[in-house]
Amino acid sequence: MIFRHNRRMRSSRLLSILLRLNVRGRVSAQQLADELEVSLRTVYRDIDALSAAGIPVYATRGRTGGFQLLDGYRTKLTGISPDEADALFLAGLPGAAADLGLGSVLAATQLKLLAALPPELRDRAGRIRDRFHLDAPGWLREADAPQHLVTVADAVWAQRRVEARYERANRAVVDRVLEPLGLVLKAGTWYLVASVRDDSRGPRTYRVSRVRAAAVLDETFDRPDGFDLETHWAEYQRDYEQRIFNATATIRLSPDGRSLLFLIGTAAARAGREAMGPPDGDGWARTTVPIESVRHAHHALMQLAADVEVLEPVELRDLVASSSRVMARRYAESAGGADGADGADGADGADGGSAG
Repeated sequence: MIFRHNRRMRSSRLLSILLRLNVRGRVSAQQLADELEVSLRTVYRDIDALSAAGIPVYATRGRTGGFQLLDGYRTKLTGISPDEADALFLAGLPGAAADLGLGSVLAATQLKLLAALPPELRDRAGRIRDRFHLDAPGWLREADAPQHLVTVADAVWAQRRVEARYERANRAVVDRVLEPLGLVLKAGTWYLVASVRDDSRGPRTYRVSRVRAAAVLDETFDRPDGFDLETHWAEYQRDYEQRIFNATATIRLSPDGRSLLFLIGTAAARAGREAMGPPDGDGWARTTVPIESVRHAHHALMQLAADVEVLEPVELRDLVASSSRVMARRYAESAGGADGADGADGADGADGGSAG
């Protein structure tokens, strides 16, 4: 078993060396050793093995020397495995591929694709990779790193049911047997779209980071007829916004407030910009924004500080006004305490003078 495993590893390594030479032209022995994480002696042995197999590889000496293939030789060993085909669709998301356990597979796939391209397209692909990069998570937030993502992904690939323990947003924990239909990476957060076994209400959405335990079962399932993950997710987002924003607030914004409107959330800010009226004589503009609740809107709008005035609903206006008074009083007391401390020092001095 160990012998077969080592033989497979060496075969994979020989193919990797061949593809690198095919893509890059000349590659030094040290580069190959570093990239393949082997010793220089192993690299030399592998080069000898390629030569013995009839591959026209030769060495050039000097500072810019290395191994290269005879001009005009191109390998045909560029077949893509099933795992590599899966990784191909994540080529623009190396972080996502790594999360799913496909990081090394993605690298091998990209190498094979480059080797299969004619030189002019290979150069173009290299320029694209050097000039464009997709970073999915938003600013000032870390990407989701769910503990059970790889297990869930395995169930998605294999179309098998998964037994999951899930913690809802209200902290309640439930056990479900899920039929996973797809994974979605949204702004650095992973979501699972899945049906519940023996439940006819259709697919639901689960945040993978809230999965507390997961085990892939031997049971397979049939995907719903006509289900399309991209279409489902677009409809889910629209329904989610309509569900979560069940009221509106009317506000006034200063010029600075309008530029900071993004702080209240992308969807709410977009609606607020679309409904924005013209500025008045003081530069303030009136608009309407969707809100989830008075409590959520209170916390969101307080981020705009003195650059927002809430007009309606009255409950939200009163809550923001109350918070503003409490904050003003707290800072006033803090400033007063500092003054009082200075006065106390003076009083002590006066008392000491009287005593003297």
